[in-house]
Order: sequence, then structure tokens, then C-alpha cells
Amino acid sequence: MTADDMSLHNLDEAARQQQFLDVIDRDEARARFHAHLTLQPLGTETVTLSGALNRVLSDEIRATVDVPGFDRANVDGFAVQAADTFGASEDAPRSVSLNDEVITPGVQAGIVVQPGTATPIATGAVVPRGADAIVMIEHTDMVADATDRSLEINRAVAAGGHITFAGTDIAKGETVIRRGALLTSREIGVLAAIGRDRVEVFRKPRVAVISTGSEIIPPGSPSTPGAVYDSNAAIVSAAVEELGGEPVLLGVIADDETKLRAAVQQGLDCDIVVLSGGTSKGAGDLSYRVVSELSDPGIVAHGVALKPGKPICLAVTGGKPVVILPGFPTSAIFTFHEFVAPVIRALAARKDAQAATVTATLPLRVNSERGRTEYLLVSLVRRGDDLAAYPMGKGSGSVTTFSGADGFLTIDSQTEMLDADTRVEVKLLSRELRPADFVAIGSHCVGLDYLLSRMEERGFAVKVLNVGSLGGLTAAARGECDIAGIHLMDAATGAYNRPFLKPGLTLIEGYRRLQGIVYRPGDARFENKTAEQAVAAACADAACAMVNRNTGSGTRILIDQLLAKVRPDAEAPPAGYGIQAKSHNAVAAAVARGSADWGVAIETVASLYDLAFIPLQEEHYDFAVPEDRAQSAAVCAFSKLLQDAEVRDELRTMGFQL
Repeated sequence: MTADDMSLHNLDEAARQQQFLDVIDRDEARARFHAHLTLQPLGTETVTLSGALNRVLSDEIRATVDVPGFDRANVDGFAVQAADTFGASEDAPRSVSLNDEVITPGVQAGIVVQPGTATPIATGAVVPRGADAIVMIEHTDMVADATDRSLEINRAVAAGGHITFAGTDIAKGETVIRRGALLTSREIGVLAAIGRDRVEVFRKPRVAVISTGSEIIPPGSPSTPGAVYDSNAAIVSAAVEELGGEPVLLGVIADDETKLRAAVQQGLDCDIVVLSGGTSKGAGDLSYRVVSELSDPGIVAHGVALKPGKPICLAVTGGKPVVILPGFPTSAIFTFHEFVAPVIRALAARKDAQAATVTATLPLRVNSERGRTEYLLVSLVRRGDDLAAYPMGKGSGSVTTFSGADGFLTIDSQTEMLDADTRVEVKLLSRELRPADFVAIGSHCVGLDYLLSRMEERGFAVKVLNVGSLGGLTAAARGECDIAGIHLMDAATGAYNRPFLKPGLTLIEGYRRLQGIVYRPGDARFENKTAEQAVAAACADAACAMVNRNTGSGTRILIDQLLAKVRPDAEAPPAGYGIQAKSHNAVAAAVARGSADWGVAIETVASLYDLAFIPLQEEHYDFAVPEDRAQSAAVCAFSKLLQDAEVRDELRTMGFQL
């Protein structure tokens, strides 16, 4: 064949360009594509903490330590007993004597803070025994003479003031990060805070990226007439990384069928192959010709009713997706996100993307300090068709505040208060926000942690806010949650939970927990005693300190009933009564570390902290549900989960009764 004959032959081939065999709609193309794929994570690997950023956790993480691991001072000042500051003012300061030591971070105190005394303490230091508050240094004046030093306090501080108690932020045994979580800098901070230096994650899918066409040149090359810089490879590679994959750049392949075939075979060593250009069926469209040679099953869709993006070609071979994107960049990236991105997300265990800024409503009043711009971290939950922005309240020393927050709002420096129901603009911490399918607000329990993890395994995006039983009931009444974990006892009848249901709420029965007095093994004040005898002995010993629970909790009601029964005529509360821990774990942490001698917690937590236990009574931990959500898919799934035999066995193993 002469050169002229060859030229005429190529012209004929080009003129006889075949049209798409079967232009189908997007849903049908996706269904055909997915039918031959296993859209599950590809396996796991262990990485160091420094290599964990933007990886997806393959197993839930439970804390093996408390954070903080001790009662921590939040300000520079003086460790005191709060009662010594009551009534203090600039006009009438209260005076205490100074102990002869200064407590700095990492140093254990050697002197117990007695009534009428104070010990200088630095931010971050261990609070000495006997102290139940820190008075800020700027609210004091030093008075010294030749024989004595004393401290004048000109502002009162409440018990627990300026102290973060052991286990307040993270409690030993608490689930701090759940399976499937994307590890950002916030989650990595949590892992570091609990001492983890390695973590198991899902393997990244490796995506081979091939650009085709003799006219395509790599960025940085000298431009020539007719040449086009390869933007598709850069766009696709960056998108692969954003989605949690690992791009493998195989370069630009000119219009050479042999070289392109070899590149595709090399690409099949990866998990996905993405080509751009040459997807039509003309004489020069080599990508289609090479991919059409694949089998098992080979091409499943060629031509989709999209604008832009009609020429896309979808194939599968040996369970691996092979996709030819249109050559034009706009069409290429559009079809990439339509068809390839969901596959990469599934293989990488990533969730779908959402918006970057949302408008929400504050469910409660927020106070702010005038003169300072405040960035308030919030967690977002659904309230009907709206979003409620719950402020995160663990304080500036917390590492889990960032981990649990969805975004933040900015409060102007001249604003002192935002009223409840104020509309606010929330800037998301990530570029993704998937509103939770299932929201739990109420009292914390490690049993509920377990149940929520099982809900996530069943495909529900879960959010939990631990605000106590009464806070949970209020949130449920406002329609801000699907369930509220509660354990409230009616003082008059001894009945749990049902007497507290408000109109519009119903109850899902949960499980029972054994409440009791926890103390360190070997303490003679408690050993071999009944609960009433133990409390009487503790109250008779002024040096025996308790740790209380927060007002509004079911445990606080039980404690007050017990104290009233044992000491009906007592005027002053027992030592430590003003210290209000917010969870069973925080109570156990205080006792285990010696900052308190006794408290009331559930048996499951007592065992976790190796504490001795005196049974008090069995309490019911149930779930209040808004009636208009009782038949929702998420709540029905939760109810079914509670009846699952395997789940019930695991709850029993954890120490709960059903």
C-alpha cells in the first residue's frame, strides 16, 4: 500500500467512526458498574501516628488511661478550700495562711491544704489533697510581715472552680474514636493524649492515572503548536488524594497502541485504573480500543446521557474498575466525581462530602466575655428542618472538644450574650458535614458507647452529646435527638424514668446497672460494711472525702437520699460534697487516684478501675424518644439492636442486666 493509499485508508476509518453502542442514563450506568465491584475497604495496615493523618480508622479506640491523669489546676493561683473564700470581696477580703511550698507542673504536693490555708500553684500542676478550688492570682493580695505570710482573697470561688478533675476529658475505658473515623489533626491529638503511637487504619486504594494523546505534554515542558498541557492527571491525582486514595502517575502515553496496552497492564497492578482521553470510537481513540480487549466482564457502559461527560467508558476486569474519562478537563472531572469518586470512597472507607458553611440555631443561651473575640466550638444536630448548634463545654484544656466538634461560630468582641434560638453561621472544621442519622443526647454510659458503635456498623452516622439525664430529656422534648439516655429515680415512688417523661415522649427500655459505693480496696472505713454503715463511718471522719455527682443526674438523687437516711439531722455536708463529677468514670478516677476516698458509681466502672464496691441498688438506664421519631428507621434499628441476642450477651458480659 502506497503512502497515498494509507492516507486514504485512515481517512475512510475516521469517516466511519462508530457511534456509542448503548447510551444509557446515569443510574443504569452506575448500577451496571457497581454490579461487578466489591465496594468494601481493601484491608488494614498499622501506621505510626505521624503517618495517620487523613487515614480512616479500622477499629474503635478505647482509652486505657484517664485524661487528665490527675486533678489539674487551670490557672495560676492558690489551691484553697472553697469555703474559706465565701463572702470575699475587695472591700472585705478573706485571709488565709500560706503553706510553705509551691506546686509546679510535674511536682507532687507534700502538704495537705487544711482549712484556713492556701498553697501557691501553677497552671497545669497537680491539685494538692484537701484543696477543692483554685483562686486566681489576680484575685489575691500577699500580706507579709517579719513573722508571718498570709493571703488576702478578694473574690469567692466555688468548689471545683478552676480545676479539671482526673478523667473529666477522657475516661479510662471510654470509646474516644470510633471505627470509620477520618483521622484529622484533632483525632491525632486525642490518640497522642491517651499514649497511642500506632493505629490500625484501612489501606488506601492505589489508583493508576494515565493520560493519553500525542498532543498532551506534562506541565513544565516547553509548549509547542497544538500541544496541550496535561491538566487532567493533576486534577485526577489531587482528587484521588482528597478522597483517601493513593495516586500512581504513569505519565502521558502518546498515540501508540502497544505502549498504551503496556501502561494499562501496569496500571492493573493497582486497585483502580483511570485513563483520560481516547474514549470515543474513532480511528485515533486508542484508549477505547485497548480497554475493549479486557474481559471478566470488560466494558459495562460506554456512553452516558450526561452533559458534560457523554463519552465516558466504564469497564471492570478481575474485579478492578477501569474507567476512561473524556479528554476535556471539565467533562473529565465531572464524570470522575460521578462515577470514580464513590468507588474510591468505598474502597477507602470514606464518607460522602457536604457543604463548608451552615446556618444553625443555638438551643441555649451563650455568655461571652466582652473585649475578646470568641470562637465557640459547636456540635450540630438536627431539629426538625433546622440545625441546632450545641456548644462544646469541656474547656480549653480538652483534646476531645475539637474531636467532637463539627465547626465553630465567631462571637464579636462587643457581644456579651447570644440568646437561645439565635440564628448563627457555623464554619465547618472540615469541608464535609454529614448530618447524623442517629443522635443520642443525655447521660453517658459505656453500654451506650457499645450500642452506638454497633449502630455505626449498621451504616448509621452517629452523634452523641453527654449532657446528663435532665439535659437529655430537654433535648428530646425539643426534638433535637433520637434518643436520650436517662436514669432518673422518682424520690416519692422509687420508680425510674417513666415519671419524668414529658408529653410527646415515649420510652424504650434499656438495661439495668448496679449502683454502689466505690472505694479503694483495704480502706477500713468501708470494708465489710453495709452501705449505711460505710457512709456513716465516712461522714464521721472529717478527713474522709467524697466525690459527688452533678445536680440533675440520677446518681445525685440516690446520693442525697442515702445521706439523708444516714444523717437526717446533719447541718453540714460531708467533706467533698461540693465536688461534682460529671460521669461514673470521673467518680472512679477521683477515688482510684486518692483525690477522694469514696463516691457512688456503677459496678462496671468500679471493676474497670480496680475499686472495691458496696452495692446500693439497681437502676434502670432507659431511652426517652420523641414520639414523632419513634418509627424512624434509625430508632427502629436501635430498638431491634437492643433485642439482638449477641448484643444482649455482650452487654451482660460488660456487667449490665437485661
